[in-house]
Amino acid sequence: MTIDPTVDLSAAARQIWDVIVVGAGPAGSMSAREVARRGARVLLVDRATFPRFKVCGGCLNPRSLQVLQRIGLGHVVKNLGAVPLTRFTLASHSQHARLPLPLGAAVSREAFDSTLIREAIKTGVAFLPGVSASLLPVHGSSTRRTVRLRQANHESSVEGRVILAANGLAGALEEHSQAVTTWTSGSRIGAGVMIAKPVPGYEPGTIYMACGRSGYVGQAMVEDGRVDMAAALDPIAVKQAGGIGMLAESILREAGFPPYPNLSDLHWKGTPHLTRRAPSLGGHRHFVVGDAAGYIEPFTGEGMAWALEGAVLVAPLAHRGIVQWDPALLNRWRGAYRRHVTHRQFVCRLTAALLRLPITTRLMVGTLAVAPWIARPFLSVMYRG
Repeated sequence: MTIDPTVDLSAAARQIWDVIVVGAGPAGSMSAREVARRGARVLLVDRATFPRFKVCGGCLNPRSLQVLQRIGLGHVVKNLGAVPLTRFTLASHSQHARLPLPLGAAVSREAFDSTLIREAIKTGVAFLPGVSASLLPVHGSSTRRTVRLRQANHESSVEGRVILAANGLAGALEEHSQAVTTWTSGSRIGAGVMIAKPVPGYEPGTIYMACGRSGYVGQAMVEDGRVDMAAALDPIAVKQAGGIGMLAESILREAGFPPYPNLSDLHWKGTPHLTRRAPSLGGHRHFVVGDAAGYIEPFTGEGMAWALEGAVLVAPLAHRGIVQWDPALLNRWRGAYRRHVTHRQFVCRLTAALLRLPITTRLMVGTLAVAPWIARPFLSVMYRG
């Protein structure tokens, strides 16, 4: 069911907002909700309309579930009928390692993202989809920032005391900024597709990951019986294979997983390079949160956990900045982000590096196949609250 706007462009432009959040993915809608719960007047905008498909998979690991529970949204996952995740099967060159997972959940991004937006609206957040946004430069010691919104043939300037940029991997929000998001050399692109149903050989409750020299393909069944398939792929290999679907078929086949018929004919969606670094985490009356703050190739729902946790961390800082902006707030955000997100990305960096090497991949999968308990320390670091 489509989520209707709660405000139109002209009405939004007539108000001065405490906080304007650009991007209504999990980081944006969650931060909008948390700031609004503190009494702020919040405008949440996104260039898409909802529900919409996202390439990033909908795996919620234990840390994601803990964050949701902590802020009173623990019921969301259950109400959506999310599939409990308890197992992880890693495969390479027909070797399979089956690992037990701490309890997580798999849910479609259409359902999950839409639910978080509705929860934000319940707290009083004004929602305006279908608009593109850019942050205009600061003029003097302004007590407000201006965001230019465009919708079809209409354009308006909207003012807010604090801006939260949660616009994902798309890049910098600031208009005419010389600073750009940089991607790491050798970074893979993301790709995803929803499949109507699994083929025999795949079970609900399991994350399946096939690893090859050109990338990896992961999949899990979500609440409505569909399969959410997401991949991180070498862009040159995609071209050589003839497309995303063709390369995904090859990786699944090489790993020894059951093939999906006509996988290359499905409508895959791609992303920019995944592993990237943001030029900054904000500026004057401006915080960057979620994927826009930097991203590392995730594996079993880590990306969602980073987004949700970052949103909860930035909300009190944004609220304090409404009345009295202090550059120290931005420094505190940098420190919090480094402690709670950047440091925890180390395991994903290490794992991604190891899985790029065929020899270490085979050794890893072969070792885990006979001694799955070796993965416990890694899972503990990624999932602990």
